Amino acid sequence: MQALRGIKGDATSPHAKGPKIIAHVCNDLGGWGKGFVLAISKRWPEPEHAYRAWHRARPGNDFGLGAIQLIRVRADTWVANMIAQHGMRVGSKGPPIRYDAVASCLADVASHALRLGASVHMPRIGCGLAGGRWERIEPIITDTLLTNDIPATVCDFD
Repeated sequence: MQALRGIKGDATSPHAKGPKIIAHVCNDLGGWGKGFVLAISKRWPEPEHAYRAWHRARPGNDFGLGAIQLIRVRADTWVANMIAQHGMRVGSKGPPIRYDAVASCLADVASHALRLGASVHMPRIGCGLAGGRWERIEPIITDTLLTNDIPATVCDFD
């Protein structure tokens, strides 16, 4: 089994050989404009454009909690837009993160990573604006990626 690697750095600039998937959490409202998505949009416009088009085309597609969208941004790099945040604010049901959706999304990311022979890179997904707790997210990463021997790196931005 792989071990989760933690580094200081920018998750939009993974330092790994071979194919890479950058995974991050999106909300189910179609909002893109705060948090890690700004770093993605600064580097590549395609993930934001794809996410907005995906949201606009609902309900005729799979846009919703637990779904992912994989966007190729370079020959060896993809961004996984993962819908794992219900809304954008803390409400009566707690923070917007939905841990079951994180698990579903990462299971799909794992399938793509295995198919592509890719490593997975991410910030501390779900722990920023989504309000999640790392001690609940890390075991999901272990269950979905690491137990499948998929190299995974979590980047903490300086």
